[in-house]
Amino acid sequence: MRFTAISAAVALMVLTVSSALNAQRPDDQIDAKSIALLQQGRAAQTAGNLDGATDLYETALAVDPRNRQAFVALAEVARAKGLPGKAIRFYQEALLLEPNDVSTLRGQGEAMMAKGAVEKAKENLAKIQGLCRSTCQDATVLAAAIAKGPPVTATAQATPPETPETATPAKP
Repeated sequence: MRFTAISAAVALMVLTVSSALNAQRPDDQIDAKSIALLQQGRAAQTAGNLDGATDLYETALAVDPRNRQAFVALAEVARAKGLPGKAIRFYQEALLLEPNDVSTLRGQGEAMMAKGAVEKAKENLAKIQGLCRSTCQDATVLAAAIAKGPPVTATAQATPPETPETATPAKP
């Protein structure tokens, strides 16, 4: 009697797991509508319509959230708009789907340099070099961006505060 209840529970568990696995699609099969929206977004981005491209990319992700290229495209748009933090986040979403994509690692590293996160960009460069095993274009481009250094910001260009020795005397 005890074995019957345990057997029934195990059989139910196997049935549930196997039916859930049958319903999932492989990662390399992205919905065709999502791909079409991605292509429309690329056309809008090329035409300079960044807001329209963003809308199309987001719709592509709503149709199929596994569309890694839509995340990369959103990151490119964010970088074009001067939003490196947002770009880093979109690149990270793409890397969750494919951690070994060297072009996405390079793009994220460049966005990190734009944000001033030099050490994180160097980590991405090390990952790329580990994946390439020899010199590759993505590693060279990111290494050049790191060598160039982070961009100078408006706060870094500000004049230093006056000290008593350099202060100009006030007129009476």
